Amino acid sequence: MKNNILWNRCTALALCFILLFAVVPLPQALAAPEAEDTVSDYSDTDSDTEGTDTESTTDASSQADNANVIAAASNAPTLNAEAALLISPSTGMVLYEKNADERRYPASTTKIMTALIVLENVTDLSETVTAEASDFENLSADSSNAGIKQGETVTVEDLLYALMLPSANEAAYMLARHVGGTYENFVNMMNERAAELGCTGTHFVNPCGLHDDDHYTTARDLYKISYAAMQDETFADIVSTVQHRMSKTNMQDERIILTTNKLILSSYAAYAYNYCLGIKTGNTSQAGNCFAGYAKYGDAELYSVVMGCDDKSAEYPEIPASFTDTKALFEWGFENFTSKTLVKQGDTVEQINVELSTDTDKLVLTAKNDLVALVPKDLDMEALVQDLTAPESVDAPIKAGDVIGSVTYSYNGTNYGTVELVALSDVERSPVLYYADKLSNFFQSTVFKVILIVLAVFVVLYILFNLTFGGIRRRKQRKNLRSRYENTNYQRRRRR
Repeated sequence: MKNNILWNRCTALALCFILLFAVVPLPQALAAPEAEDTVSDYSDTDSDTEGTDTESTTDASSQADNANVIAAASNAPTLNAEAALLISPSTGMVLYEKNADERRYPASTTKIMTALIVLENVTDLSETVTAEASDFENLSADSSNAGIKQGETVTVEDLLYALMLPSANEAAYMLARHVGGTYENFVNMMNERAAELGCTGTHFVNPCGLHDDDHYTTARDLYKISYAAMQDETFADIVSTVQHRMSKTNMQDERIILTTNKLILSSYAAYAYNYCLGIKTGNTSQAGNCFAGYAKYGDAELYSVVMGCDDKSAEYPEIPASFTDTKALFEWGFENFTSKTLVKQGDTVEQINVELSTDTDKLVLTAKNDLVALVPKDLDMEALVQDLTAPESVDAPIKAGDVIGSVTYSYNGTNYGTVELVALSDVERSPVLYYADKLSNFFQSTVFKVILIVLAVFVVLYILFNLTFGGIRRRKQRKNLRSRYENTNYQRRRRR
């Protein structure tokens, strides 16, 4: 009997331990996160994107980082340039590129950054600067200049025109000293600004672009700098100017200075390009001929950069190939690409399911804003690929205008842009469906499953405990009872 009791106890304890160890992982299961609601990423109405202002506020660095190279629409030009880039500023889309990330010497296109730093740090362009001997120390006899003399006092505005039109090197040093305090500090400002614009292949040593082996940039970086500078209206006005009358100074009378941009210098020349509105030329023997250009045709805009061009073009030997290359890029870009509206604000793009509402079971998603992109003119709009990012269903309540997802338009691997999708109308939530859903989710949740398992474990433990120790207790009670009846004193008391 004792052996049977011992065996039953051991068996019960073993079963108890097995069940307890089986329950050990449950706290981890309890802590495991529930499946995330796929709607949450899109249901926030406080979106950081401001609709139609998205394109205009995108800075140059983010545009270039998101740029896609388009396969040539047709008849892409063959360039003389060692490096080139043609880009649409509205989307940052690259239409043409050649060695765009190769480090090249920028020559006087450096002055675009010089002008940008000056305009960002000088509020009163009527301030004057007096030329010092140090401003001429690094200049050679044939260095491009505006004829400014040592001791002459010139306004910052006139110095900017001298810097950008005849590419005056003395003006670059005067402005650098005026803004930076020292030439070295100004160059540091140039390099810091380049880094802020996302330039990864640029390093400046001086403010004018005279050759130095450690003074370099890339076609893509030069675009970023040019784009940033062109956002300043004063800069844009200066670089589109053919001639400027410098004010009378303490040493010279009024004088006319002319631009070095052959594309706008004479509108009657065969090589001129009337849609060109800047920006800057550059030339050294080491850099070759460089040109950063900007053109506007109707509503379409293009930026171009060419570097390392020959001194003479094949078609017009009287001008460097940098101008004919730039004109060829602009003409090709405007001829083969056009701005098209891929989707209009309010256009229906998709319908998705709605849960927890008795009003409707479908939600219409519409475009939050227009999407205009520069695309090949022969593009079949029906062939555009729509890459939809949106949940299959959303839970009510929903407000009209809530951002629910997005759609990206592309063709042949080229991404033309993304538009957010918003709810067309309000959808009210049904309280009955809401609480029924909550109850259903609770019954399917990990917490509920854990509670059931724990209860089951306690029930099993309780049954095992009673089967094992309850039988022992009852047998002991019966034994005690028999002992009492067998006790002689008890029997004697009963007889009396």
